[in-house]
Amino acid sequence: MVTFINVFFFQAFKIPSSSMESSLLTGDYLFVSKTAYGPKLPQTPLSVPFVHNTMPFSGKESYSTALQFKYRRIKGFGHVQRNDYVVFSFPHGDTVLAKAPAEDYYTHVRMTSREYAEKMYGPIKVRPVDKKDHYVKRCVAVAGDTLRVVDGWVFVNGQPQERYPGIQNTYRVVTDGSAINSVLLRDMGFNQGEVWYSQTLPGYPALPLTDERYEKVKALANVVSVEQNVDVYPPDYPDSELMLFPFVATGWTRDNYGPLWIPAKGESVVLTADNLPFYRRIIEVYEGNSFEEVGEGRYRINGEETDSYTFQMDYYFMMGDNRHNSLDSRYWGFVPEDHIVGKPRVIWMSTDANQKFPRNIRWRRLLKFL
Repeated sequence: MVTFINVFFFQAFKIPSSSMESSLLTGDYLFVSKTAYGPKLPQTPLSVPFVHNTMPFSGKESYSTALQFKYRRIKGFGHVQRNDYVVFSFPHGDTVLAKAPAEDYYTHVRMTSREYAEKMYGPIKVRPVDKKDHYVKRCVAVAGDTLRVVDGWVFVNGQPQERYPGIQNTYRVVTDGSAINSVLLRDMGFNQGEVWYSQTLPGYPALPLTDERYEKVKALANVVSVEQNVDVYPPDYPDSELMLFPFVATGWTRDNYGPLWIPAKGESVVLTADNLPFYRRIIEVYEGNSFEEVGEGRYRINGEETDSYTFQMDYYFMMGDNRHNSLDSRYWGFVPEDHIVGKPRVIWMSTDANQKFPRNIRWRRLLKFL
């Protein structure tokens, strides 16, 4: 019965990182609704109950791929909407490095080589869609939308995204030479792991601020100035094009990104050398086609020559609310509909790893509905 509920109704999930601060906090324990978008039927049914993809302590796979089913989803109560919190399977999680399973294998390969990545962090493991690691982000654009990020703020179809209270960017905060009281920062809700003071500035080179915290910090007596950090192009670090999707020279940065059209089921595109980096992984990996380049502007899909492609699924663009500390769609691209797991509904427990019991329990977040 518990397994049935876990597969079709609710699944427990823990926030592992600060990418959604200050909306969802590191250490939040969530119940994720499978019925919100419709539960997926198991694609890899031979697995150990209550364990997602690896066994505790040993790190060995908790499933067998001897039996595999195609993607099917039972109709749910709705569809993914813009600005929803969404739990999904990590798109690049089909290939992982055994010694660095939380890192992006494809980034390692782009920055070095497959041979080097396997030598340093291997062996390489391959996972089916429903056994990839789970992420949670905010869906900022749905299929058919055109997304653009301007100076760190999201615009969809030319309209600015609503400034939700938890969205934060980093700011350069200059002080009169004294640090802001640490108790005051804690009471404001800062993640202490993201707060660092520089004597040479003096102040905080990259303090993550929501709109509310911006006003509070700016009003402090020892604060001289507060300016938003915005990435410029070309950036001051090498190989930046290899970090951001689509991993070619675009002139885009984290804060000035796009415009980018989000693929929609049934829509077609004419394939060109310019747009192929955006869609090739969709064609080959997410939708399972064979693909060849047979000449300039000529392509062969499943053995047939064509100059266009029609998408078989809807896609989404996900971003963390902690905009400068989030590995999201800006770094790995679109999220296919068959990767969608569910919608967080309630925080049933929340703990702060920087505190000791009982202060580590965030009592105000217990049984908080989202």
